[in-house]
Amino acid sequence: MSNRSIHIVQSTAVPVDIENVDTDQIIPARFLKATSREGFGDNLFRDWRYNADGTPKTTFVLNDPAFKGSILVAGKNFGCGSSREHAAWAIKDAGFDVVISSFFADIFKNNALNNFLLPVTVSEDFLKETFAAIKNDPSTLITVNLAEQTIILGSTGKKETFDINDYKKTCLLNGYDDIDFLLSIRNEIESFEHQHA
Repeated sequence: MSNRSIHIVQSTAVPVDIENVDTDQIIPARFLKATSREGFGDNLFRDWRYNADGTPKTTFVLNDPAFKGSILVAGKNFGCGSSREHAAWAIKDAGFDVVISSFFADIFKNNALNNFLLPVTVSEDFLKETFAAIKNDPSTLITVNLAEQTIILGSTGKKETFDINDYKKTCLLNGYDDIDFLLSIRNEIESFEHQHA
């Protein structure tokens, strides 16, 4: 079992209640020179998070010690704009395993799934309730159960189900990338090849 696998994530959350967050806001283009996935988390939401002199902006949620956890809650249409995979790298590298929104840009969603970051799409009403619950009590626990495809707000008990591609679900549950998945079914592939030789 890989440490990249996701089963149940129960955590407090960081609310970024802004709609239409594009990938350039998630990780500005000037930080895309690196080729490894490490270190991008330091520059997640860089221009919202830091002043020009590098000092933290106290008004931005990631600089507020009240809000922490491995779940990022984002406004509608998260990850729009360019197709850069670095956006998913930055969120994962910053310690998040789950992103919740009412709508994700398709390319961002696929990049997230390929990088062991679970995008959970909820209804607009559930998203509003989630933001309200976190703002009312930053210690609110959110439970995301990938196997059951459910999300539960601890403070209210509200529950919703979410959709995920079956193949990507299998990969996330097992910590598989595409090659790991093929290796996991190697015996079945070889058996098929023998039968159809």
